[in-house]
Amino acid sequence: MNATNRTEEAETETSEVDTNLAAVSEVEAGIRDFVRNDIAYLRRPVASPETAPTDPNTDATVNNVNSLIQRVAGTSLAEIEKLIGELESLRDLLHAEGQRVQREISGYAQLSQAAMKSTRMIADNVSQWKRAADGLRNS
Repeated sequence: MNATNRTEEAETETSEVDTNLAAVSEVEAGIRDFVRNDIAYLRRPVASPETAPTDPNTDATVNNVNSLIQRVAGTSLAEIEKLIGELESLRDLLHAEGQRVQREISGYAQLSQAAMKSTRMIADNVSQWKRAADGLRNS
């Protein structure tokens, strides 16, 4: 039954990792698209002053779009930085827990060896007492 619980926990963790990887892939794809669009914007030919639109509404629209992109990108960057911080703290926690588990296992191994030595000593003493008792009875 314990093995079943561990298997279910492992499957749950694998499912969560798959979900997280899918989310990361989706974010990366969005970032790639954003960068491609941004680079495409930079590669457009520069309009000469004669061909550039002089409509003030166009400038306002461009400013609105730029501010919208900055707000969305700022929020996304803040979320990404927050997630990076959480992942780093989880990495540190897992590292510390791994070291703790290693110390616990080492302590149990030492305790087990001490118990084995004690058991051998007790068994040797009992066998010596038995031989001594048998020798006294036979004499």
